[in-house]
Amino acid sequence: MIPTKKYAIRCGLFFFLVGGIAFVYGAKPVGAQAPLADSTTPCSAIPRSLPPAGIDIPTVQRSEWLRRIADLESKATELDAPVEPDVAVLLKACRYAVEFQELYQPKDFAKIDRLLDLASSRVAAIATGDLPWTRSSGRQVRGFRSRVDGSVQPIGMVLPEGWQTAGQPLPLYVWLHGRGDKSTDLHFICERLDKDGQIVPPGAIVVHPFGRQCVGYKSAGETDVMEAIDFACEHYPVDRRRIVLMGFSMGGAGVWHLAAHYSERFVAASPGAGFAETARYQGLTPDKYPSKYEQMLWGIYDVPGYTRNLFNLPVVAYSGEVDKQIQAARVMEEAFLLEGRQLTHLIGPGMGHKYHPETLQQILDHLANAVAQREILPPTKFSIQTKHPRYAQHAWLTIDGAVEQYADTRAEAARGANSQWAVETKNAQRLKIDSDAGGAPRGSVIVDGTTVQLAAGVNHLQKTASDAWVAVEAFDELRKHPGISGPIDDAFIDPFLVVIPSGTAAHPKVEQWVQCELENFKQRWRMVMRGELRLKLDRDVTAQDMRDYHLVLWGDPQGNQVLGRLIAEHSSRLPWRWTDSQISVGSPVLQARVSASEAVLLGIYP
Repeated sequence: MIPTKKYAIRCGLFFFLVGGIAFVYGAKPVGAQAPLADSTTPCSAIPRSLPPAGIDIPTVQRSEWLRRIADLESKATELDAPVEPDVAVLLKACRYAVEFQELYQPKDFAKIDRLLDLASSRVAAIATGDLPWTRSSGRQVRGFRSRVDGSVQPIGMVLPEGWQTAGQPLPLYVWLHGRGDKSTDLHFICERLDKDGQIVPPGAIVVHPFGRQCVGYKSAGETDVMEAIDFACEHYPVDRRRIVLMGFSMGGAGVWHLAAHYSERFVAASPGAGFAETARYQGLTPDKYPSKYEQMLWGIYDVPGYTRNLFNLPVVAYSGEVDKQIQAARVMEEAFLLEGRQLTHLIGPGMGHKYHPETLQQILDHLANAVAQREILPPTKFSIQTKHPRYAQHAWLTIDGAVEQYADTRAEAARGANSQWAVETKNAQRLKIDSDAGGAPRGSVIVDGTTVQLAAGVNHLQKTASDAWVAVEAFDELRKHPGISGPIDDAFIDPFLVVIPSGTAAHPKVEQWVQCELENFKQRWRMVMRGELRLKLDRDVTAQDMRDYHLVLWGDPQGNQVLGRLIAEHSSRLPWRWTDSQISVGSPVLQARVSASEAVLLGIYP
């Protein structure tokens, strides 16, 4: 695989990433995922499991709700106000609940009416310019537009009394909720309107990200958490140096993941229960492991491979004494010990899958102490440990390339008594140093024993064949680097655009399969990822789109103009060929060939 500049291409069920260097070998027989029947066969729907279907909604009631939702949506689209998402998020919650039948008991019907009434009152308030929910204390639900897909996503806020006149920035506590198969937008919003939540630290703002409901704060849910934090920092007096991350169960797993992969964003973290890796949590023994490639991809998220990042901040783990999910903290205790540290792990006596009140207070005391003692000056040492280019940055240092992909890659930075920074690396091939960042090295830096002179701004360092480090003007364009590196998942954490073919595929079975899978993709993204896809016909894609988005290209080179043009323009460098008759992948010596009438290409490429 390799990364890109900013584009991702998906053809049928195949992806590419365009613009940096991302490529996944593989011509995929269409029958391997969704069998291609003849062109007259109806599309088969994906069985529904999450979120589950709820109770029946009377036809008259359903029609009335949809009419009212449409009326308010029309009024909301006319609003020329930055707070329009505060209305749209309520209407989306109601529309999805009605269209996807996400009411699970008769009393849920009142939730629809409640949010529609709230949306109506907000529309009226925006018309007058008086926005009380933006300046009130206590519980509020706000909305923001996701940069990933442009959809509106909800945020729960708990604001302390007097925050408007605090006179100084306040700490922000980010709480990640646990799994709730039925806790869709509607139910999440109503709960956030009615309950403060598990924690209400005095003198702090609390934000509750939705995180796309039940995706474990991965994919777009990962980006949503960061955008919820940015929203709070933009609209409220938040001290960006004092952001605490907490969560329980699936939220605890989210804390392990985000604290380990984005340690610079947080002053302290406390994961409760949850899970931290794949194999042991799933009870897999080596004889039941999947292919080595899938095991390599575990490393993108499995937290033990990012343990040293957790040394950049205080981490206080929690488990109930008899909770089977104590397993996550035990795994991380081992990971800490392997690196010569001890994990702070508080255990609730006699507790199952919940907090012990006294132990929770101890955790909050630990976190409050970290908030109070936050250093004003930049750190004098920090760690970067990663197995994936996306998660390879801290302070002024970025690992911008590895010798071996998906392997343990590290950089340990420390400032000596003479203010000289020294960096020790493992498996790193390229480094970027922003010498203008706070606390960054000026003049020179020592990397693996080599002194490298630095200029102002961003410096590019590269390891030579003799393992010495030298400064270079820039890195090669075609390479994996942060944000553009694959695998396919990587394209859906950043903004992406789905490009629909305006033409017809060369083969009827391929055309049928593309149309069926595209509709499944649209529906499942709405239902599972709780958002609306950006969609555009191939003929309408602009040069600006190519710069702004990963491109998810559906179709084949004949049906999709963008795909056909890219193949024509870059055929000399592509490691695959796709003609009307055949798809071939790889070098002439090790080349796989399949019939273009029986397969589609699954890949990610710059």
